[in-house]
Amino acid sequence: MKLFVSEGNPHCLKVLAVLEISGVKCDVQHVNHEEKVVPFLSRPTLPVLHLPSGQFLFSPNAICQYLFEVSGKQTSKQSHQWLEWEATELQPALMHALHLVAVQGKTDSAKALEALLSFLEQNLSKKTTAFLTAETAEVADIVLWAALYPAFLENGLKIGELKSTRSWFEAVGVMPACKASAQSVFKGKGLEALKGYLQKQPAPHGPQAQHKDSHIGSSGSPAESEDSDRVMTQEEIEAAAQIWNQKIDCQSKPERKHPILPEKGKRNVLITSALPYVNNVPHLGNIIGCVLSADVFARYGRQRGWNLLYICGTDEYGTATENKAREEGLTPQQICDKYHAIHTSIYKWFQIDFDFFGRTTTQRQTEIAQDIFWRLNERGFLQEDTVEQLRCETCERFLADRFVEGVCPFCQYPEARGDQCDKCGRLINAVELKEPQCKVCKQTPVIRCSKHLFLDLPKLEGSLEQWLERSFGTGDWTTNARNITRSWLRDGLKPRCITRDLQWGTPVPHPDFAGKVFYVWFDAPIGYLSITANYTDQWEKWWKNPQEVELYNFMAKDNVPFHSVVFPCSLLGAQDNYTLVNSLIATEYLNYEDTKFSKSRGVGVFGDMAKDTGIPSDVWRFYLLYLRPEGQDAAFSWADMALKNNSELLNNLGNFINRAGMFVSKFFEGVVPQVTLQEEDKRLLAQVGWELKQYIQLLDKVRIRDALKCILNISRHGNQYIQVNEPWKKIKGGDTDRQRAGTVTAVSVNMAVLLSAMLEPYMPTVSETIRAQLQAPPATSHVMLQGEGNFVCSLPAGHHIGTVSPLFQKLEAEQIESLKKRFGGQQSQTINQNNAAPKPSAPSAAVVPETPVKADPELAKQLAAAVAEQGDKVRALKAQKAEKAVIGEEVAKLLELKKQLALAEGKNPEPSPQKGKKK
Repeated sequence: MKLFVSEGNPHCLKVLAVLEISGVKCDVQHVNHEEKVVPFLSRPTLPVLHLPSGQFLFSPNAICQYLFEVSGKQTSKQSHQWLEWEATELQPALMHALHLVAVQGKTDSAKALEALLSFLEQNLSKKTTAFLTAETAEVADIVLWAALYPAFLENGLKIGELKSTRSWFEAVGVMPACKASAQSVFKGKGLEALKGYLQKQPAPHGPQAQHKDSHIGSSGSPAESEDSDRVMTQEEIEAAAQIWNQKIDCQSKPERKHPILPEKGKRNVLITSALPYVNNVPHLGNIIGCVLSADVFARYGRQRGWNLLYICGTDEYGTATENKAREEGLTPQQICDKYHAIHTSIYKWFQIDFDFFGRTTTQRQTEIAQDIFWRLNERGFLQEDTVEQLRCETCERFLADRFVEGVCPFCQYPEARGDQCDKCGRLINAVELKEPQCKVCKQTPVIRCSKHLFLDLPKLEGSLEQWLERSFGTGDWTTNARNITRSWLRDGLKPRCITRDLQWGTPVPHPDFAGKVFYVWFDAPIGYLSITANYTDQWEKWWKNPQEVELYNFMAKDNVPFHSVVFPCSLLGAQDNYTLVNSLIATEYLNYEDTKFSKSRGVGVFGDMAKDTGIPSDVWRFYLLYLRPEGQDAAFSWADMALKNNSELLNNLGNFINRAGMFVSKFFEGVVPQVTLQEEDKRLLAQVGWELKQYIQLLDKVRIRDALKCILNISRHGNQYIQVNEPWKKIKGGDTDRQRAGTVTAVSVNMAVLLSAMLEPYMPTVSETIRAQLQAPPATSHVMLQGEGNFVCSLPAGHHIGTVSPLFQKLEAEQIESLKKRFGGQQSQTINQNNAAPKPSAPSAAVVPETPVKADPELAKQLAAAVAEQGDKVRALKAQKAEKAVIGEEVAKLLELKKQLALAEGKNPEPSPQKGKKK
């Protein structure tokens, strides 16, 4: 075995200490931070453990655990929990704090760690063992000690009094292995040893910084945020001035030629966003969770010069389409044609720049899905079983999982689906639901038996875990994607049904299962392959080429397990060298104001409505990306949208760009003046260059929301620069003052060109408008984002600009209030979810009527609205982690309302006894 480490890399401290303690024989090689140890990785990653089998381990904690267990030691369940906490909670906050103090020179940098260290302190103060989990140090002790080592150095972070933590830390630190590894990594230099490594990493954002909005100062411009300013070294200042004066060709803009195919020697990136269901209109949450996020990354990748293909399309098979066709009196194919056109129109208006937007109702879908099916079948990864299913006798059909709703058998959540509970995340067999209802007709379904085929996930679990370890180590999986995937594996995989008793779907080709179709979560992800095959007949160069292609999947968190477990297992089992996902990017949910989007209730903005608001699509894009729900659920707010538009876009970004251009037009007759750089100008160039590098490093890691803040920071610096230098006054002075006004104007207008390049992935129309007004060279948006980023003078002295005009318009309070009312729904005023449930004329819900109850349509309508509102209230309380007693009380109200609704609809509110045993 070979272990590759580097000096000054804090992640190497833990693996060296564990290696010494474990006694495992291993060749340790010290390399440079930027050395590419693993040939198929697109960027350097350390530490790396190269196993005798030829495989690589990239996660520091995984390496530690491997070494620990190879030496014969066992990792306890408690140690596993501490390792996961260190990786997902402590490490991001710690790297944020270390970057602030070691790179930016800030002294008060431990705030982001306070809550986490308090949690550790509480646990250590209560322990009954000498170390974290046992009487001897386990792998978790070494990993946590190594993580905290830089923070507890004499010149480290200003950590408060943590008696139990310091005592434990010292007990681990006196171990000879820990002392030796600390000397090897830090060389006695303290935090200074980390600076070289940290400068090459994206500037981490701590938990507070990620969700912190700029406050509005008295001038109307965003006030400075604690993380935006950085003390620039003299070396950085001089380097920025040299880069500024470089001559770079900005005229030759690369053209996109189709079909785009992988090329040897290039970074080949394949991007997919979760296929939207064709039977509905996407709302803002759907758009930001999938296609818009992927579009930003795709546009950015093209600017970076990657050989990139972005494909998507509508998911068109399944019960949802059949039911929609029945509702509208059309055939399923007509529904698909109608809504595919609607989706296409919506995404075009939002400027989603697909290379190809296809659909799943194609012959290529049938061919590829059936080929994968047969390969799985031939290799023994399919099994047959008879299952109990819910059948709606009213609708005369077996019900697909998502068309059954009921009470979760595990956590009692009242709105669990037939396949999974959104609250506890547990998988559910639909027949296990309590009080099940057909979502189409609201009747209680009955249990019937049917023979089906299952994907044998347990048989594929070993291959899946090996692949996941590799993908987690090399790719940029979001934390929620990792955690959701781990939770599935932790619970143990079970066979997953891949067939359904439906009509509208890809036919199962097996003669014993004639008349059945593939289940949507087996069939739909194969749509990525078939859509690519409809784009080019050379599709296998993308999808059967894992050595040369990087695959990025974008989706909301509810789609994660199907893309990280079920679909990869299908491709692994097919054993046909398929390209598997390298980076799975999942968002949390976007809600609407204080509730959820609902087309039926008229609540929220849906894709086909945004255009009618009169607000430009670029402004919609900006706001959705500004509040992108990355670490936690977010909520769209009209008031906040107006605030961000008027402060960030109008008063900050637009104000700076407009002023820079107007100064050239007004003071210098539309010609960029000469530049004589002073120390202040060079410092600004360095600050802007640093923000550009952060932007690139963040977007390379798909941290889309954080990168947007770099753009706003640059325009804020520009506004301050103009305000301090007052070119409108200096232009009226002597030669020296006029020269100073010219320098400030020229630097500012070049900053505007840089901002246009950085804005292109986020606001493509605004980006193009800026370049057109300034008559900037066509390739500036690509040149400045190459390599680590180059803030160069792209508009030299003598360059003529065009006509400058404002980029943004103010959103008035009256306009916003009108839109808020328009999209707020038509909830009944007679039902108030905060009051006691209304008393209907029907019998009490506690009494099961022996004869059918006469329906009361008007009351049912009111109660349906009350159920929806009460459901929203329950979800909000759970999201806010309210006390269980409070949640339980509101859930009881919801269940009572549902029973009363059933009575008002003339139904039996009690579920029919479920007979039969699950096989």
